[in-house]
Amino acid sequence: MKNKKYNNLINGQLQGAAEYLSIFSPIDGSLIGETPSMSQKDIDGVMEAAKAAQPSWEKIPRKEKAKLLYKTADLLEQHVDEIAEIMMWEIAKSLKDAKNEIIRTADLLRYTADIGVESTGEIISGGSFDSTAENKHAFITRKAMGVVLAIASFNYPVNLAASKIGPALMGGNAVVVKPASQGAISTLSLIKAFIDAGIPAGVVNSVTGKGSIIGDYIVTHSLVNFINFTGSTKVGEHIGKLAGIKPILCELGGKDAALVLPDADLDLTAKEIVAGAFSYSGQRCTAIKRVLVTSENADKLTNKLQKIVKELSVGMPQDNPTIVPVINNAAVEQTRLLDEDAIKKGATAILPLKIEKNLVYPTLLDHVTGDMDLAWVEPFSPILPIIRVQSVEEMIEVANASEYGLQSSVFSNDLQQAQKVSNALDVGTVQINNRTQRGPDNFPFLGIKKSGIGIQGIKYSIESMTQMKSIVVDM
Repeated sequence: MKNKKYNNLINGQLQGAAEYLSIFSPIDGSLIGETPSMSQKDIDGVMEAAKAAQPSWEKIPRKEKAKLLYKTADLLEQHVDEIAEIMMWEIAKSLKDAKNEIIRTADLLRYTADIGVESTGEIISGGSFDSTAENKHAFITRKAMGVVLAIASFNYPVNLAASKIGPALMGGNAVVVKPASQGAISTLSLIKAFIDAGIPAGVVNSVTGKGSIIGDYIVTHSLVNFINFTGSTKVGEHIGKLAGIKPILCELGGKDAALVLPDADLDLTAKEIVAGAFSYSGQRCTAIKRVLVTSENADKLTNKLQKIVKELSVGMPQDNPTIVPVINNAAVEQTRLLDEDAIKKGATAILPLKIEKNLVYPTLLDHVTGDMDLAWVEPFSPILPIIRVQSVEEMIEVANASEYGLQSSVFSNDLQQAQKVSNALDVGTVQINNRTQRGPDNFPFLGIKKSGIGIQGIKYSIESMTQMKSIVVDM
């Protein structure tokens, strides 16, 4: 598996490039493989192939499209061990979690196929609005956007790519996938499954390369009709500016808060917070990134969190621990700086920061305040700040002061109070007595403010990547 050259799948064929990029493992720094470093001219060829293939793909009956997604899902399950091994070495995800991601992706594709087949149009009578238009009827259908550019992030290189590709295909689009450089080999394994399943040439393609050369070029390419991006807010904002009026769907950063109300079940709360904050070393936009708790519960909750976090397994992903190496040195350095700033300004290290190369041990800081960067900046590492407040009202105020608005968790035994607080939070989704998380994949998934644009989730993604068409007939 290691030291292999991996090529892009373009117009149904494997294609390389004049130059290649080396991919090194976050586990031990070893060379995993090489991916093509494409030129802008190479990109033109991919876009032209996708554009040419799309009209024929759109005409294929949805049931036939669905069969191909089912076959792709079957192939993923057949090769789960092989793909999980690649993912483990490439992004340091535990082998168990890598396998779970692939199985979840297979399920996602099957459900996407089912929803896509069931999608129907509607007929609207003009007479329901205007009695003089009783004989007018609007036949509402949905048409493909055309060529969808799907840009995935490193942390879920198979699932996040498939959550873009599957709905785009069921909507009749052709897809060009740009994976993150770290994670590209895993994503290419997914693309191969689509091609091996029988997806027609040109309908699903992949592109890899240096962002400085092809990044802006693919976003602004005249043959791209829709952009679906998952990544940082900084890059998302840049893409938004470049896209102009081109429609986009973006899943960006988060600073998800856990709001612990005075009547919360602290045992349940602590368990859910730890699972939400520390799985895959916190390298998720949906991870709990801060805890807001009133003073009356702060000491008790902190003690419970400390006990659970101290028991978390730490190590190499081959051994399936909770805490694995973070993706790169930049993530390590960001964590170090956030910790130093917080400690300097008076935070208490309940579990102090410990770093071995790019293995960051779970870190728990109490008495974090609003003048510390850790209260507002999103880390992609296992560091969790506890912010003490005096009231539920202050809790809501601090939560809403963030520039992000992805998710929050509210913990309370009073459902009516929990719903009241949930309604006051400026986020896309609130989880009551549960950790923040993406799924289930049939639920809407969205962020507001700097956490995203548009709505994902299988049904909603299909709708986002298709355009409504109205045909009015005077009977």
